[in-house]
Amino acid sequence: MTDPTTTTEEWHDLLRLASPTEERNPRTTDVDLLPTADVVRLITDEDATVADAVRAQRDRIAAAVDLAVEALRAGGRVHYAGSGTSGRLGVLDAVELLPTYGVGEEWFVAHLAGGVGAMMLAVEGAEDDVALGRSDVDAVGPHDVVVGLAASGRTPYVRGALDVARERGARTVLVSANPHAPLAHGVDVAILVDTGPEVVTGSTRMKAATAQKLVLNTFSTATMIRLGKTYSNLMIDVRPTNQKLRARIVRMLVQATGLEPEACEDVLRAADGEVHVALVMLLAGVEAGAAREALRGDGIAGVRGALSRLGALPTR
Repeated sequence: MTDPTTTTEEWHDLLRLASPTEERNPRTTDVDLLPTADVVRLITDEDATVADAVRAQRDRIAAAVDLAVEALRAGGRVHYAGSGTSGRLGVLDAVELLPTYGVGEEWFVAHLAGGVGAMMLAVEGAEDDVALGRSDVDAVGPHDVVVGLAASGRTPYVRGALDVARERGARTVLVSANPHAPLAHGVDVAILVDTGPEVVTGSTRMKAATAQKLVLNTFSTATMIRLGKTYSNLMIDVRPTNQKLRARIVRMLVQATGLEPEACEDVLRAADGEVHVALVMLLAGVEAGAAREALRGDGIAGVRGALSRLGALPTR
């Protein structure tokens, strides 16, 4: 709700700092007069511009990935901090890393303004609470990275989180849809995706959110790849908690080795379901004990590092 005591000067400041996402889109001013097919065409045409806007930030995304890899290798964590749609997308990215790469809050943790309940229902005032942003990331240490998520680039909650990160000596990243984001000043890496005005003015759950999802997908996936969480382009940290996942893992072992499914399943069983161990056993032709020894203490280089020590470096 607007503060009734807002002065004229403060109003001018608010308007001056407005993100491009809050400007009117000249291509959609008559959208409410159009038939369904044209409405959908306008929305999808606008969405089609997002990938190029994200691609323009790839060097900065790469720089953020390098910060995350350095932090995780040093025993730190990556913290996402955001409110509303931005914060929810941070939660989504973080929680999906567990089933995909076997990574939980020991590596990636998400902070949403208003807490878990804000995933389903907006918590009034949470995004404007600088102190809440500070307290939510109070566990941040000097080896961590804090990624602020703010479509407007000025969310007070995110500012509080970034301030604490800087005070603790942590590295900082901002992901925003505002090329002139005020919060970009002072962060180590600013990923400012210029998605422009939305189809519906200010509805940042649309292009701005799509851009953020692409950025976070790229950021976390590239980080996992750099940290040995894949072998080639195969996921090797899927947990075989049911028959479907066990079949997927066997298929992955077949794809990685070219061997028959029966042989891969037998080795996976001998490896007690540990995919990394089974893969090294199959590719290097060693027993489970030797595979585990080669993998021990080398969580970063992963399977390729273990194969190198064993003198087995397949090209596939």
